[in-house]
Amino acid sequence: MNQHSLRVEGTSFRDCENREVFLRGINVAGDAKFPKEPNRPSEDHDEFFNGNDVSFVGRPFPLKDADIHFSRLRNWGYNTIRYIFTWEAIEHSGPGIYDEEWLAFTIDVLRVAKKYQFYVFMDPHQDVWSRLSGGSGAPAWTLYAAGLNPRNFQTTQAALSQHALDNPTEFPKMLWCTNYSRLVCQTMLTLFWAGRDFAPNAILDDMNIQDYLQSHFIGACKHLAQKIHDAGDLEGDVVIGWESLNEPHRGLIGVQDISKIPNEQHLQLGTSPTAFQGMLIGSGQPCQVATWSFKSFGPRQIGEELINPRGASVWLPAGYSEGHFPWRRDPRWRLGECIWAQHGVWDPSKSVLLQKDYFAKRPDSGEILDYGKFTNSYFLTHYRSYKHAIRSVCGGAIMFCQPPVMEIPPNIKGSADDDPNMVHAVHFYDGLTLLTKHWLVFHPQKGRRYVLIQILMDRNRLYNLDIIGLLRGTHRYPFRALKFGERSIRKSLRDQLRFLRDESLRNMGHHPLIFTEIGIPYDLDDKHAFNSGDYTSQIKAMDANHFALEGSSSNGFTLWCYVAQNDHEGGDQWNGEDLSIYSQDDLELPRTITTSLSKLPETTLIEKQSGSMSQRWRNSFKSREVPSPGISFRNSSARTRSYRAAEAFVRPSPIRVHGKLESHAFDLKNCKFSMKLHAEQTLVHSPSEIYLPYFHFPPASTVISANAGSWEITETEFDRIKVQCLRWWHPEGKAEINVKGLKH
Repeated sequence: MNQHSLRVEGTSFRDCENREVFLRGINVAGDAKFPKEPNRPSEDHDEFFNGNDVSFVGRPFPLKDADIHFSRLRNWGYNTIRYIFTWEAIEHSGPGIYDEEWLAFTIDVLRVAKKYQFYVFMDPHQDVWSRLSGGSGAPAWTLYAAGLNPRNFQTTQAALSQHALDNPTEFPKMLWCTNYSRLVCQTMLTLFWAGRDFAPNAILDDMNIQDYLQSHFIGACKHLAQKIHDAGDLEGDVVIGWESLNEPHRGLIGVQDISKIPNEQHLQLGTSPTAFQGMLIGSGQPCQVATWSFKSFGPRQIGEELINPRGASVWLPAGYSEGHFPWRRDPRWRLGECIWAQHGVWDPSKSVLLQKDYFAKRPDSGEILDYGKFTNSYFLTHYRSYKHAIRSVCGGAIMFCQPPVMEIPPNIKGSADDDPNMVHAVHFYDGLTLLTKHWLVFHPQKGRRYVLIQILMDRNRLYNLDIIGLLRGTHRYPFRALKFGERSIRKSLRDQLRFLRDESLRNMGHHPLIFTEIGIPYDLDDKHAFNSGDYTSQIKAMDANHFALEGSSSNGFTLWCYVAQNDHEGGDQWNGEDLSIYSQDDLELPRTITTSLSKLPETTLIEKQSGSMSQRWRNSFKSREVPSPGISFRNSSARTRSYRAAEAFVRPSPIRVHGKLESHAFDLKNCKFSMKLHAEQTLVHSPSEIYLPYFHFPPASTVISANAGSWEITETEFDRIKVQCLRWWHPEGKAEINVKGLKH
């Protein structure tokens, strides 16, 4: 086994020396959602609808810059990459036509990642189906295959895209998420998961649209897997596994009454049509629809809006020529008509709903469907096919199974799906902070009146919500989900992540769990930090998320996200989001320090404990450039470039641990790291290892104490960079180590 190889053993990742490995990772990169050429994020109008003639070569970043980005991430302590790619990047030119140039480029980028010894798992990313429906993922041709006309999405509000606005900067925050409850996304996802059941007449090339879409998606991913396998030096050594389709959503499957907003549809923002209203509007019938806004205590209806007064249709016209597409459409599937009307859901001649519960049950058995039934049937059926395709090429691939976000995971414990080489991939965001773009900030010196005014203005918050508790019904009274004060909110975030870990063990079995997406918006408080350099809110929010991760008992995370072209004006260049930990407009946390460890007295570095132990230090450190230490908000001034809250995400973390990691935590305020483990066997040549960032732990200001064993601070080389780590040799049994650094 290669020294860098990783295997799954029960609920842990293990290396070749049987050390438990903690995955501390990052999503690379958010801008892989949209093409490089033409270089158009979703805000741009030009040639947006020409989805065939695009290129993703250069995503996540140009090959010539790959060393810069990977070395930066390694220096920040990351050892894992969730590699973002889209189905569109592979198969944008048409069904079965693969972009071999992009595939070769991707192999080259992965080889650069190999130099820095990253663990990489591949993520076929999608958000609300496609760029043309306001998100990312599927090629444009899939929409035409379903009989849809992307040029009328905005007019009918069947999907809302930032690119279609005259002033893209006015795109409301998080509005893109509402596309999941609009006609295009509801239709495409329903067809993808369950077209055979709910659209049996939708036939292309003698194949139901479900099989047509799924086979092409899986085929494209398999083709990429084959390229990685054929490269000969990537599979297993670099690419350790594959995640399933990002953030799967059920579409209309299990909706009990399409004439009403489902109770489980928690997000309402902007116009909020029912599914049936969406069908009417999409077929050219204007409708008066309720409009909503997200207020301090959740969504609230604020009025109504007439949608599609000119009667545009979202469906391709009856005379539309499909000669340039390779498929043969069954004559029973008529263009120009709503696909759901063609299946008897409603009568377009009278605008009458005929079957409000059409999607509520299985047509063959009459079994009532809900989200749980969707997850345990339609989702799992697809996941099995996807897993089989990937494993047919990469037999040892770790499968990162991602069920629907925030829903109960599939009940597969003890079943044939209880795959010993599987990881449960989970997403979690602090939804209230994501939606309001405010973190809890309290100004006691300004008095109660100021705080009350800020709450009424929804500029600062003193509360948060236990959203997982609400979704799972763990609170007898909903008001108990409210969490007041920063300490309570931090604890609530940690407890929610712990709940998800325990729920995974109950439902999916004994597998590692990775939070493959978690992060914070950086444009908090109306982008206050971008002008002032005061990143207080971002530091607190990021620290709270990492506090939760460290206390979750998970096996790691991949933070969302890294975007090479992020800037203060456009953020992540996608739908108004700004979650990248890197920005061209912010400073990087200083990498280096000035010291010579060979000249430092041992007493300044080590706090000795009772018992027999030795302290060993590498004397190979060279004098280095002096950084400008300090927390962002302490050094802020008007229009000061600052560290983008890096103080909170560049933090110490276990890398490899002998035995079983029991707990680890970093107290940012006091710059203290602690770790506990239980070792059954210790090998002299392979100690436990902890990443220690120079910024927090310059050797001259670092104090170490442990209940047993010996240690050294050293540097690990990754191609062009050196990363500081603590190596700790400890005996069998319970062991604990504490590291105190420089309190800024």
